[in-house]
Amino acid sequence: MVGVNHRSSSLTVRDRLFVEDEAVSGFLARLRQAGIAQALVLSTCDRVEVQAIGEDRDSASRRIRGVMSDHAGLEMADLDGQIYVFWGEDAVRHVFMVTAALDSLIIGEPQILGQVKACHRMARDAGMSGSELEALMQAAYGAAKRVRSDTAIGQRPVSIAAAAAQVARDVHGDLGRSACLLVGAGDMGRMVVENLLAGGLDHLTVAHPTEARAQAMARALDCNVASFETLSDCLEGADIVVTALGGRRHVLSADMVSAALRRRRRRPMFLVDAAVPGDIDPAVNRIDEAFLYDLGDLERVALEGRVSRESEAQGAMRIVESEVDAYLGGRAERAAVPALSGLRGHFEAVREGALADSGGDAEKATRLLVSRLLHGPSRAMREIAAEGAGDTLEDSERLLRRLFGHDGASGRPPGESEES
Repeated sequence: MVGVNHRSSSLTVRDRLFVEDEAVSGFLARLRQAGIAQALVLSTCDRVEVQAIGEDRDSASRRIRGVMSDHAGLEMADLDGQIYVFWGEDAVRHVFMVTAALDSLIIGEPQILGQVKACHRMARDAGMSGSELEALMQAAYGAAKRVRSDTAIGQRPVSIAAAAAQVARDVHGDLGRSACLLVGAGDMGRMVVENLLAGGLDHLTVAHPTEARAQAMARALDCNVASFETLSDCLEGADIVVTALGGRRHVLSADMVSAALRRRRRRPMFLVDAAVPGDIDPAVNRIDEAFLYDLGDLERVALEGRVSRESEAQGAMRIVESEVDAYLGGRAERAAVPALSGLRGHFEAVREGALADSGGDAEKATRLLVSRLLHGPSRAMREIAAEGAGDTLEDSERLLRRLFGHDGASGRPPGESEES
């Protein structure tokens, strides 16, 4: 793992290192030319990382740093103090934490998993994802899924816009059945509406005192336009109202909201005043079925979400640690398979030789088998003892007891009786 993120580097360096989607295939090709056979590049606004499989840490990381610095038009020395390198277990842990959104600027944010999968797909398309990288990424996805399902880390909003969308769902349920009216064109109002659209909002209308501003916003958000003069009538069909004008007077009065609710037969209305100064008369708070939130209210909801996610992160980290241990354990077991297969083949050859030399005598065959199987280990143990390497000899004895399950005294494996 070689990369930079929001904690390790400056924004200027990350901008230089950033790899656009259309440049990923070329970047991966340069990694291949540098001798890196398996790799993906994860490039977001918060991080640029290369996750790779290599045999030699120093050589592989140096080559990856070279490709990254060339891409950014920087000297390798320019990255000193801003780039990090992880290897082995530390790299695995980092991949799992990134994929589970535990290393993000906003803990638990949902976008990173999709970004990782997209980068993995591009690496696969470029022929840069072999069996080892595939196994790592599938394990990372499994860890991220456990974090999402076994903790509440992603359930609370952590931004004002996300908080507005969450409260809207609390009031109306499925946003796909809700209609929204945006009054004004302020940035915060637009961000709130974009979160609502991302959450499933299906019907949006925008109104502005200046018709050209309304038309421009409608094109940007792909929605309908209403005349500002018909604002009172538009309220009747609005389940959600977002205001973002910030003028010197209230655009929506308590009387306007009350009249709209009567025409709506008391169906509730969620109102977000995203303007400074406010666009909605605070007296609306006293109206039944009108739920008015200003920026201060939404900030408190978002703060509660951040606190909740921080507390959930501890449980999420325990899940990641257990998944890292499981992955590394499985990897070690897979690494032992060729050696075990070779040992089994050797034993089988010795068995066949003993049978052939015994002339059909079962007792002779078993004695020959035991003698021949122990010949190599016995010679090696005598050589170790002759060298006077006491620690090595003790380690070898412990390994033999562990491999063959004996206690050094009995001829039977632990737990096996004469009768058995």
